[in-house]
Amino acid sequence: MKKELIKIIKKAGKILKKGYYSNKDVTFKAKKDLVTKYDVAVENYLKEKFTKKFKEFNIIAEESDNTNIEFNNSIIIDPIDGTTNFVNGVPHTAISLGVYKDKKPYLAIVYNPILDELYEAKIGKGAYLNGKQLKVSDETELQKALLATGFPYTSGSNEDDLNDVVKKIKDILPLCQDLRRLGSASIDLCLVARGTFEGYYEMNLKPWDVSAGVLILSEAGGKITNINGEEYNLFEDKYIVATNGKIHDELIKNLNLL
Repeated sequence: MKKELIKIIKKAGKILKKGYYSNKDVTFKAKKDLVTKYDVAVENYLKEKFTKKFKEFNIIAEESDNTNIEFNNSIIIDPIDGTTNFVNGVPHTAISLGVYKDKKPYLAIVYNPILDELYEAKIGKGAYLNGKQLKVSDETELQKALLATGFPYTSGSNEDDLNDVVKKIKDILPLCQDLRRLGSASIDLCLVARGTFEGYYEMNLKPWDVSAGVLILSEAGGKITNINGEEYNLFEDKYIVATNGKIHDELIKNLNLL
């Protein structure tokens, strides 16, 4: 299944790449939430191919109406994770795809056609970038850790979310090496998996933002929880916290400062 998925995703990547270097018609789903015709085109292409090839799975996708789709044996698609980057010519943008069996992660692919980086993982089989196995950083000290985060779309309309984001930056930034914000949750998780970042946290993510990255990071030896240190739920938790596992408890503690 994985080989067939990769073949299809690489073809979809040509649509994304063509759009990246083209003029884009942008519409807004919300105040800061962009969508382009390329998001829709990539999603429609993937859905058409997957529906024919993998009939035992339903499809949950960002630009679709998922109201009557039950999460169980599911392929979860983000056609362009990092649409704002895509629109503005920032190369951190990717197709993210997580395959779940009985609500558990089974396969994951994150493909950035702009940088030609393909991350993949299968449960129990490790995580890879362009064929090379990934392993998280060995850093054990939070003060030496490079972290990543993201800002929710609600920061433009929800003052509580905005205040929470700012407070956590103020609490965390003095305690780590530095903080990065690249604008693609799937890529952030992959960068923790490859040891570039030691940790990552963000609020208000959707299942398609992280469905692939959580398995890739887990298979590279990382740890993913909610902000209370409990098992992360794609559909319910407000915050995701993902690390190399070695700084996890300290990061959790400092994200919860009153």
